[in-house]
Amino acid sequence: MAPTQSPSTASEGRLPMSPDAAPVRGSEYAVLLRRMRHAGLLDRQLRYYLRKSAVIGGAFVAGWAAFFFIGNSWWQLGTAIFLAAVFAQIAFLGHDAGHRQIFGTRRANYLFGVIAGNLGIGLSIGWWTSNHNRHHAHPNTEGADPDIMGVLAHSSGRARASQSIRRLIFRYQAWLFFPMLLLEAGSLHFSSVRAVLRWSIPNRVWEGVLLAAHAAGYLAAVFLVLSPAKAVAFIVVQQGLFGLYMGCTFAPNHKGMAVLEEGDSTDFLRRQVLTSRNVRGSRLVDTAMGGLNYQIEHHLFPSMPRPNLPRAQPIVAEFCAEIDVPYCETSLLGSYVDALSHLHAVGQHTRPAQEVGSNVRA
Repeated sequence: MAPTQSPSTASEGRLPMSPDAAPVRGSEYAVLLRRMRHAGLLDRQLRYYLRKSAVIGGAFVAGWAAFFFIGNSWWQLGTAIFLAAVFAQIAFLGHDAGHRQIFGTRRANYLFGVIAGNLGIGLSIGWWTSNHNRHHAHPNTEGADPDIMGVLAHSSGRARASQSIRRLIFRYQAWLFFPMLLLEAGSLHFSSVRAVLRWSIPNRVWEGVLLAAHAAGYLAAVFLVLSPAKAVAFIVVQQGLFGLYMGCTFAPNHKGMAVLEEGDSTDFLRRQVLTSRNVRGSRLVDTAMGGLNYQIEHHLFPSMPRPNLPRAQPIVAEFCAEIDVPYCETSLLGSYVDALSHLHAVGQHTRPAQEVGSNVRA
């Protein structure tokens, strides 16, 4: 199914607002929620997560076993590539635990999250949950969604208001997007440490201890087995590709979709659907993207277990058609084209008005 938002809306990155639109339509969401419960799609899928965790945990152990077996060799760059993919898969499990998709209790999900996130890959589950919940509450909303307040501009207003080096980055952000993703893991690690030191997140001491344990174990293993040059190369490749992988799974979800103004009163169902994009799935795509290719269903029902999302998709699409809400779904390649085209169009607003006009006429 091709994206159904209008070209003008997509290019400006804004959701057209009607002054007399009703701000609350809870009954529509309630109807959809009842359909999901009736289909059993909010029920826990513990066996699925036990199998998934065993496979990914086995891959994690196998990757590090291969690392110690291969020893001081440039072939370790292959191990780095493998472990980058494994780290991303562990991050997806941490994501699901943060949304309480795995277990029925908050405590069990949190314990799973700190083991997978803090200890396994060096990312604070407490920081991530706080940050990510704000994104879910206000997706693609100026001044409220932390995911669109970073190094990229998602609206013409933010691009025009930028200055100095940020203005330069915004101008060329479509070209810089993938290279910058190579730094994403470093940004995630930095944000985790900063949150543990400065934020009042729960259990911050234990989170800090587990982050330190991960860093000490990771660095000790790398520098004890490899020469300094090989160790640095391993870290650069493994962490760089880990960040690139994560960024490539996030990029299709919201970039190029409607951007809401701060204080927007669009109802919950429309806010989630109109700001999200699905990527058509297959077993390979579902696995590679950790189920995040069903972004619309995930945003509507964050606690829905990952394996239930493909079954929820046709129900949500049908319901959106019933209430005349555009439902955006495209291919993986098409999602990147849409996202990068949007970033490029927004970046042009950093140029002088007459220059933008001449480019449009050309």
